[in-house]
Amino acid sequence: MKHRRWICFLTIAVGFLICAQAQQTGSWGDQGDGTYRNPVLNADYPDVDVERVGDTYFMISSKQHMSPGMVILESKDMVNWTTIGHVWDRLSWAPEYNWNEMRGYRFGVWAGDLAYHDGTWYCYQIDSRHGLYMSSATDIRGPWTQPIQMLTNEKIFDDPVVFWDEKEHQAYLLCNTAKKQKRPENTTPGSENRLYKMSWDGREIQDSGKVIYTGPGAEAAKIYNINDTWYIFMAEWFVGDKETPLGRPSKKNDRKQLVLRSQTDSIYGPYEKKVVFERGNGFERSCSQGALMQAPDGSWWYMHQLIQNIGNPFQGRPQCLQPVKWVDGWPMIGKDIDGDGIGEPVRSHEKPINGFPVTAPPTDDEFNPGRLGVQWEWNHNPRDSHWTLAERPGWLRLKADRPVAPVKNYRIHGQLFWRAFNTVSQRIMGTSTGSAVARFDLSGMKAGQRAGFVRFGGIFHLLGVHVEENDTRRLFFMDMNGKELRGDAIHGNDLFIRTTNKGDRAAFEFSTDGERFTRFGPEFTIAFGFWSGDRLGFFCWNESGENGHVDIDYFHYDYDGPKQELKGAEKNGCLNDALR
Repeated sequence: MKHRRWICFLTIAVGFLICAQAQQTGSWGDQGDGTYRNPVLNADYPDVDVERVGDTYFMISSKQHMSPGMVILESKDMVNWTTIGHVWDRLSWAPEYNWNEMRGYRFGVWAGDLAYHDGTWYCYQIDSRHGLYMSSATDIRGPWTQPIQMLTNEKIFDDPVVFWDEKEHQAYLLCNTAKKQKRPENTTPGSENRLYKMSWDGREIQDSGKVIYTGPGAEAAKIYNINDTWYIFMAEWFVGDKETPLGRPSKKNDRKQLVLRSQTDSIYGPYEKKVVFERGNGFERSCSQGALMQAPDGSWWYMHQLIQNIGNPFQGRPQCLQPVKWVDGWPMIGKDIDGDGIGEPVRSHEKPINGFPVTAPPTDDEFNPGRLGVQWEWNHNPRDSHWTLAERPGWLRLKADRPVAPVKNYRIHGQLFWRAFNTVSQRIMGTSTGSAVARFDLSGMKAGQRAGFVRFGGIFHLLGVHVEENDTRRLFFMDMNGKELRGDAIHGNDLFIRTTNKGDRAAFEFSTDGERFTRFGPEFTIAFGFWSGDRLGFFCWNESGENGHVDIDYFHYDYDGPKQELKGAEKNGCLNDALR
């Protein structure tokens, strides 16, 4: 009997180990051999900041009008990142982000700063319509406090960064105010970056600030004090070797990473400047704006985004990891491949820290009861009465109602999709190939209702079912231009929708048995817009009123990149498989 018990326990343990180690690699991220390929986080995670506490790195990333806001990820090795939550459950500081208005496109949560001080987490971000906000938490997984407004939009624009100077016992906040200024010493005309004194508890601005740098599109500052020297990292626009006030994405323009180094022991400077990182080595998209990190062995690394100008604009802004070498007191980001003294991005490199498995943000979802997967975000704040995981365990239920009434002279509200609340979606992964499939139960749909699968970023494409007035369920495809293609009637309750993409070309397929899929609708182009890359998700509305619902059984997503095949104990079957 004892031997049988031990065999059973061993079988279970081995089964869990096999399940836990099931993973895949791809053309980017962790290669499984001690190296990585950029981007390491090949999805739309813009405007990141990274804070290391102990042996763990924590990252935040903005996503405008999506709710919950300010996603949080964690990593043990700077290469493999997984999502652990969000700072703000709702965008609560302005009515336009609510489900009954939906007027917050392009706005909401912009670039932020994550800080840890005296046992408390702080997150700062600027909504250019409303001002600077801060929330705090003792546990990064929450709960976070309600946002506190520290400055109004009349004084502030974007990209805050904070620093606690323990020596002087003074806290500071630096941001781009978007005001155009003449040249202070050692700078060029352009957007001003103003340094404010901040209260030690991180909740109040104490003065009117001092301009310490101006430059064309200069923003995204990060403050570091290394070996008693002040450094401010910042992104700025250039044409050739010259700074330009244009700030418009193109092959000619480049958004470069510069560093300011203080010539005194004061955070106010004066500062000298050096460009330390630029586009090159086959990267077409500008490389800048990110966070400096240090590994346990003392080596330095830099996480940065590829901006949304050329190359693969449908994706959004992914994250790349670069080694940093210090030369004469200046950081050299990447490698100086062309010998001009400025670093350029590396395509691949040895990992900063070994010994950790390949992982990635979650994508698949079986919609088990409890909390909706952290990968999902709503288009504006959700109407909580109209979605549930509890009414039918194992399924996500979306309940229909009329879209929000159009707002006069608000261009975005011209089409129903942009006004339909409770559209839920997640980021696409990678830029080469992807395939996502979901199973729908149509039995709860009512006359007038539309529901199904959507791909959207700057434009949208829908494949779903429209219930006609005679209760006929009919397949339909709709695009951004309002063009609708109507298909055959769907007689059963089961509908499977699959979408695939190769680069920026995508298409939809459907099936009634989950095995034989048929193409429906044209191949189409996916695109970046509203400061967002393409997303995969579900929609549901009813122009006739509050009637009907659709149930979604699962969402499965395959793509060319690292993925954790097993979701741990959340995935039913692992224990059963181990016991067989």
